[in-house]
Amino acid sequence: MSDQSQLTILLASGEPALLRALEPILLATGARVSIALSAEAALASMLAGDPPSLALLDEHLPGMSPLQVLAAVHAEEGRCAFPILLIADRVTADWMERIRLGVVDDVVPRRCEAPFWQLRIDLALRCFHKTREADTLRNSLMEHSQFDELTGAYNRATLLSLLFRETDRAVRSGTSLCGILFDIDDFGHWNARLGSQACDSLLIQSVVRIHRLLRSYDLLGRMGSDDFLAVLPGCSPINAVLLAERLRDSFAEPVHVAGTAVRLSACFAVAASQGRSPVVLLRELQGALSLARETGPETIQSATDCPAAQSPPVAFLSSGSDDDLLAW
Repeated sequence: MSDQSQLTILLASGEPALLRALEPILLATGARVSIALSAEAALASMLAGDPPSLALLDEHLPGMSPLQVLAAVHAEEGRCAFPILLIADRVTADWMERIRLGVVDDVVPRRCEAPFWQLRIDLALRCFHKTREADTLRNSLMEHSQFDELTGAYNRATLLSLLFRETDRAVRSGTSLCGILFDIDDFGHWNARLGSQACDSLLIQSVVRIHRLLRSYDLLGRMGSDDFLAVLPGCSPINAVLLAERLRDSFAEPVHVAGTAVRLSACFAVAASQGRSPVVLLRELQGALSLARETGPETIQSATDCPAAQSPPVAFLSSGSDDDLLAW
């Protein structure tokens, strides 16, 4: 359980005797106690920007019914981030069913002794925090499972899922969507020459450079060992080709690994969705990339009608560089 000095407990009741009995018990936990005398005040407190750590809700609270209060709290997505204990005359089958459904976390009889109240409050907080910790861990694992462990780009499965989402969005909004599929030329050569650890660094640095050229809402994923796919919402084919040229130039800049300056190159394929299935888009990209590889290093091949990309050549050894470059 988190530090109780940081806790705020909302006590919502219009019954003076109950308030007098419970407030000292709650204060003894070290928590700050906030009192609401009506259902409307309780609801405002629970929906506030700084909600309580625990809410005790009297079923006889003046104003709207407790079920209305609970419905309003649960209707606000992400708001009910705290346990709610209902104070009732008796624990009925209806309330037990609402506990099972998660509408409330516990129902406590009104005439409980102080030790029983302390136990129920402590149990509610402990169970709630354990559940929150499990949810946080699960969300963290899900988030990590979306990304390539080496480069931090989306993994293949995640990017394909996002591509389907972006295609649907482009169709609904009538906007363009393009993809750039690119592959580092003969990466197996660099693995054999420099080793896997150095090549891992090459990939990491290359992805950092690529991200700098993409917009914040563009998507980049690692599709294989050395090939990547950029999904570009709202991008026309012409602008996608221009981006491919900039990406090609970025690969021409030396990458430093293990004290060595390495000059990479890549081939690029560009295609537009045009409202078609992502499967069709991927097929066109793969076909265009195959043609680019056959043409030679640093080729940009467009599968969509648009002005041709400026042809290389980008010199493998740059005369303006002071680096002793390795190039393939």
